[in-house]
Amino acid sequence: MTLSFAPGDLVRARGREWVAMPAPRDGLLALRPLSGGENDTVILDPSLEQAPVESARFDLPADAVPTVQAKAELLADSLRLTLRRGAGPFRSAAQLAFEPRTYQLVPLLMALRLAVPRLLIADDVGIGKTIEAGLILRELMDRGEVEGFAVLCPPHLVEQWVIELKSRFGIDAVAVTSGSAARLERGLPIAQTLFDAYPHTVVSLDYIKAEKRRENFAKACPDFVIVDEAHSCVGTNKGKQQRFELLSGLAKDLDRRLILLTATPHSGDEEAFGRLLSLIDPSFASMNFEDTKYRERLAKHFVQRRRVDLVTGDWGETRAFPRHETSEFSYRLSVEHQVFHEAVLDYCFEVVARAGTGLRERRLAFWGTLALMRCVGSSPAAALSTLRNRASTEGDRLEPQIYDEDGDDEDAIDLEPSATFDFNPALADLIQRTEALSKCPDPKLNALIDALKPLIKAGANPVVFCRYLATAEHVREGLRRAFPKLRIEAVTGVLTPDERRDRVADMATDEDEKEVQRILVATDCLSEGINLQQLFDAVVHYDLSWNPTRHQQREGRVDRFGQPADVVRSIMMFSPDSAIDGAVLDVILRKAEEIRKATGITVPLPEERGPVTDALMAAVMLRQGKSQQLAFDLRLEDGSRAMEARWRDASENEKKSRARFAQNAIKPQEVVPEWEKARDLLGTPDDARRFVERAMARFGATIEEKKTVLVAHVHALDTALRERLSQRDLKGSVRLALSEPAPAGTALLSRTHPLTTSLAETLVEASLDPEALTPLGIGRVGAWPTEAVAKVTRVLLLRIRYKLTVHGRRERLLLAEEAALVALQGGQIVATVDDARALLAAPATADLASSTRDRFIARAQDELQAHMSGPLADYVRQRAEALMEDHARLRAAAGTGARVTVEAVIPPDVIGLFTLLPSES
Repeated sequence: MTLSFAPGDLVRARGREWVAMPAPRDGLLALRPLSGGENDTVILDPSLEQAPVESARFDLPADAVPTVQAKAELLADSLRLTLRRGAGPFRSAAQLAFEPRTYQLVPLLMALRLAVPRLLIADDVGIGKTIEAGLILRELMDRGEVEGFAVLCPPHLVEQWVIELKSRFGIDAVAVTSGSAARLERGLPIAQTLFDAYPHTVVSLDYIKAEKRRENFAKACPDFVIVDEAHSCVGTNKGKQQRFELLSGLAKDLDRRLILLTATPHSGDEEAFGRLLSLIDPSFASMNFEDTKYRERLAKHFVQRRRVDLVTGDWGETRAFPRHETSEFSYRLSVEHQVFHEAVLDYCFEVVARAGTGLRERRLAFWGTLALMRCVGSSPAAALSTLRNRASTEGDRLEPQIYDEDGDDEDAIDLEPSATFDFNPALADLIQRTEALSKCPDPKLNALIDALKPLIKAGANPVVFCRYLATAEHVREGLRRAFPKLRIEAVTGVLTPDERRDRVADMATDEDEKEVQRILVATDCLSEGINLQQLFDAVVHYDLSWNPTRHQQREGRVDRFGQPADVVRSIMMFSPDSAIDGAVLDVILRKAEEIRKATGITVPLPEERGPVTDALMAAVMLRQGKSQQLAFDLRLEDGSRAMEARWRDASENEKKSRARFAQNAIKPQEVVPEWEKARDLLGTPDDARRFVERAMARFGATIEEKKTVLVAHVHALDTALRERLSQRDLKGSVRLALSEPAPAGTALLSRTHPLTTSLAETLVEASLDPEALTPLGIGRVGAWPTEAVAKVTRVLLLRIRYKLTVHGRRERLLLAEEAALVALQGGQIVATVDDARALLAAPATADLASSTRDRFIARAQDELQAHMSGPLADYVRQRAEALMEDHARLRAAAGTGARVTVEAVIPPDVIGLFTLLPSES
């Protein structure tokens, strides 16, 4: 006879007992050993087993090993901390390696309110959009609603997503890029795609957008997709059009869940914003914000919050972010540098004047001159590189380089542009003058050193952002001479993404593993992709970016959720002697700053760059005292007026957008109580800390507290424990953070930290299978006197399993588990949960003789069966009813129609049975 097993059933297979888990498909069994963790789950086909798979019971053995009070308390804590399938309505709470902020739960509740979650999360840079999307993903996975997923993001963000999913959410994902795809596909059957073989992926948008790939991806794409930097998929250039075609194809499947992330959803471009909204629902493309019903519909799918929104009112998330102090640092050019700048500008104006009046010819001349001016303003090294470089460069490629746009070729983000001018005597003379200038003292570098000295003295660790590779190398060498005792490195586009990440990580300590003060010199290859908040707390803009969003991105690497410093400082360097610096400040950066102060957000440049180019050239001419007639002849004044109008439009549009979409509909009190209830049942970070400290001390190892960090010396543990921990690379001394933000080189001590998990799982296994770990002495029965009770009291440690049935379009049966402590006197329950935990935690006042202890243990075991069919069975049923009410309450708040029923598996598993005796006075 073939038996059918549901999640939560106990079975016996391969000579041991298992708990049935949700199976991947019919005909298979997913089984987790009773004494193991989620990672020990196996998949088997019952028809192929040598011995039949049978139903099983979990009884407290008559010869259970006795233990003492302290180890019984450890066992209770261990059991609670091992559970990964919590019974509460927030299923994901058991899987997280961090404590989400209140505001980060709002997109999760919004997603739960939708039958098919489609959201545009447009929170400011550094608020935690990755965390918010990950919470939605983790919750839907743990509810059984999502099996496969794909994260689509720019190539430089792929590795960051893989790391975040693993470290924060316990989700293993495979990176799919141009460099990894061929390796992943190697050996797959012809009929199987990469995405069939690997259901959890993080995919480079630039790899998958190609027509031949996106068609195959669309066929195999999972039904849950996250798109990071979604605004980069709705522009007008070829790369953005390809990305949009990819996403619009995926969005046509109305059952596909889609989470779009961007810090700049609107940017003043109504058409691009409409295309972005159309991915959520095609009807949203025809924007009619004056229509109340339209706004109400869209508000269910769109959340947009500024940082200031989250430190006021109901949220009060004041410590989520540091205070940000910005300043400007001006410097003077030396006579030699000023003469050189003027010579370059004169040369450039001659090139522009000779370009004629044709629109394309004039634009190419402008781009070429602006590109050269940028390099000259950056450093003599960058100027020399671009003047010497005669490689052919398409003029159309200069424009995105000049304005620091996100191009398709991220590896070339910091390369100096090639000179677009014909080689002639005047150009040869400029090269000679640049070579001579590069041997003179650099006033800009000297100014940087002056700007850094007070920061370094105050203990700061700055990041210095440069525009060009040659400049970064020049600055690194100069800073090493100026600050010989500091750790100073440069990260540029010549390094691969993995090498960049490794170089940053290596800066945390010196050769003796001591933390050191550091300066990182970086190009914009780091302005996105690698979070720097753990190691750095200040930003210096050595080179002005010509795209205000880039400044925001640079600062956002440091000033973001998880920054341990109370204050982040940013400094913008410029020279009033530089015509190009002045033009960029007047035309771009100061205008963008005005909008930021008015709206709270940095607005990118208008996508049509012609007016920007004209306005910059006009500003440079006027600063250099050039004839206004030349500017008029070239029609540059028209561009200045058009640019002013575009900034005004962008400001007004952003104000309207903020007023329309500020997320005030969902209040924190709707979310927090249920989340806190789940956290309390599963164990808080404080519970995890107490457990780790007691377990380490009990088994012979010390743990030191150093400010906000614990150092656990796991090398001193008992051999059996030490060997188990080494399998998870926990060796030597492990540094643990006590709260977020976690300092560099540490991870938050949480219930899912590998040390907590390894200790807890090992101690539970030692109790259930004492022969495997005999030296630990973690028994399941005991008796001792205590002042906590006046009558003989039995404390039972239970593992309760529930079968959760989600009734919806597709009925799902899930396993949920709960650790419970119940105290009985005379067959009646007198304490549960925290009260029962307090009884078990009360220290023993004496040691009983072995014969006396064994007599009390035997009597408790004799009475156990009566308790199981009476008060304990009633308690478990009551807990099932309470859980069903919790689920109903959350689903009512979320407005979902799916109903959840909860059935308790009776009898519960008795993990421990302890008799507490009144202490003799």
